Amino acid sequence: MFGFKTTALRCLLGLSISLAALATRDVSAAETAAAPSVAIHFTFDRPIDASMTPFFIAAKDGKFGAERLNVSFNSAAGSPEALARVAKGDSELALVDINELIRFRDKDDAAPVKAVFVLFNRAPYAIIARRSRGIHLLPDLDGKTVGVADGDLSTRLWPALAQQNGINASRVKFHKISAAVREPILSAGQVDAVAGFSYLSAVSLRDRGVPGSDLVVLRYADYGCEAYGFAVVANPTFAAAKPDAVKGFVRALIAGINVTVKEPARAADEATSRIDNGDRDLELERLRTVLVDNILTDEVKRNGLGGIDPARLERSIDQIAQDFKFRKRPAAADIFDDGFLPPVESRLIN
Repeated sequence: MFGFKTTALRCLLGLSISLAALATRDVSAAETAAAPSVAIHFTFDRPIDASMTPFFIAAKDGKFGAERLNVSFNSAAGSPEALARVAKGDSELALVDINELIRFRDKDDAAPVKAVFVLFNRAPYAIIARRSRGIHLLPDLDGKTVGVADGDLSTRLWPALAQQNGINASRVKFHKISAAVREPILSAGQVDAVAGFSYLSAVSLRDRGVPGSDLVVLRYADYGCEAYGFAVVANPTFAAAKPDAVKGFVRALIAGINVTVKEPARAADEATSRIDNGDRDLELERLRTVLVDNILTDEVKRNGLGGIDPARLERSIDQIAQDFKFRKRPAAADIFDDGFLPPVESRLIN
């Protein structure tokens, strides 16, 4: 009889503990569900195009919401302006050219803004030329005129690229133009080539009726430029106060990239819907180009999305230094923080 009572008491005690644990889990789940969303003002450094599709797909498919994030998007007039907004705290996160971030960090009063996710594993810098002007390879630019828009960062990496490829940089004339007329003046034959992003200018020129067979895209990355491209940067105060929000944003973005890779047509539709008078076929072509050339590189397929190779980033900073006099050269650790990235296995492209 005594043994029976002891067994019964043990069962009741075990049941009580189990119920208490279950109640605790229920309360914890309820608290999580009731936790307020974190607001994130996200700034793109330029007008919307298809390369930004993963962000929009993440929003459309509820990936940000699943991370308890309320993300709103806006655009700035270039990476310097976007960086200024993040540094000031007007935007918590932004998409900027990481090479502009490297220059930004050289300022004496620069906020310690860092990149937390690299979207473009290869910078999109390119020179788009006409074969009919005798240009087939980078050295063929000798004696030619290249149209370049004000603020185009590709020209700042040109000295290093020219030296690396045995080109006399003084023999190539860069003619400053407005970004609005970059493609029209090349299609009209007023210059031999233009500097721009491979997925923007080249696709736009084909859309303007320039035969694809007459265009050659001389990608900097194909000629030894090791620069990374667009990256997500974070306000340092926000990142320190709400690291889980930044990590959640990165996870949602990775999910958005995976969906974009699997469903590029639907992804292009989402981007086009956010562009005034957007051309869906044009944006789909841009998206496919940027996925192949800039996002899904061999390095990314090996090591996963979002990260960097510190040695490569150091070399790219050295390439920038050939045309930019640093007061205090930043190190890779000053530019990129990998502490917000999920494990490699969850960053591999499925």
